Amino acid sequence: MILNGIFHSLNSNFFIFGIGFVGQKVMGFDIKPLSRMAIYLMTPFLAFRIFYEIEFNLDYVIMTFYTIALAFILIGIIYIIARIRGYSNKKTCGMILASAFMNNGNYGTPLILFAFGEAGMKYAVILMVIQQLLMCTVGVYYAAKGASESASIKTAINEVIRVPIVYGALIGIIFHLFHVRLDETVMDAVSMVGNAAIPTIMIILGMQLAKISVKQLSKGPLTLSLFLRLILSPAIAWVFTLFLPVDDLLKQIMIVLAAMPSAANTTMYAVQYGTEPEFVSSATLISTLLSLITLPFILYGVSFL
Repeated sequence: MILNGIFHSLNSNFFIFGIGFVGQKVMGFDIKPLSRMAIYLMTPFLAFRIFYEIEFNLDYVIMTFYTIALAFILIGIIYIIARIRGYSNKKTCGMILASAFMNNGNYGTPLILFAFGEAGMKYAVILMVIQQLLMCTVGVYYAAKGASESASIKTAINEVIRVPIVYGALIGIIFHLFHVRLDETVMDAVSMVGNAAIPTIMIILGMQLAKISVKQLSKGPLTLSLFLRLILSPAIAWVFTLFLPVDDLLKQIMIVLAAMPSAANTTMYAVQYGTEPEFVSSATLISTLLSLITLPFILYGVSFL
């Protein structure tokens, strides 16, 4: 049953990646305007709809702390390694995009549904929402910071402020808290644009994969990113579950989602700002492939919690 869930998620992902890959090989699209369209026109509606519809509770506080802490621990580890190995600012930021953010949306959420049922799906959706907000702030910050060796912190923060997905999320939260009801026609339109955001991002990833030159990839940093994303991340999550006051089901889901491959959204940000897009997209593809091997072991391990 669990393996069926993994294969189902992988098949749907790679089919959509394939559309972008083939389209890029045949027609040679200019990817950057497409990624800009997804960031500025589509993802704000997705964020609004998610935060407008989700029911808030105390679990949000614990899961928000966990998600942020996990990401910044991984970022801190990458900074230490980058300092020791003398990586450039661009390479360091590329590794952060490839390693600190996981695909717990279109891959992780369906897998949780297959493995844990509807009870687990509720937690998966909440963690997905928090992760999306983290990526569109911290992820954008590092994508902008890695745009050039001279990029300042102020420049990166200004880029985060400019990205409208944050405002879409905030408006969704405000509308939800103050019970603002939108016309059904408006919500249908919002849902249509929001639902189109995720497959569009995945198609853009497929296009970027079509432009990769394997010979030019940095094997050492790539191997390290894969280790951080698929092995160390769930290990850190397991340590967190020893101390967090949450039920066993949520602990299992936290660990499994921490073991997800690199998020497709980070490729879109890497393309937009020119922060190692080939490296980030390669890490996304290879980590997704390798997750077919690593995830069954993770799922088996959490069954003993």
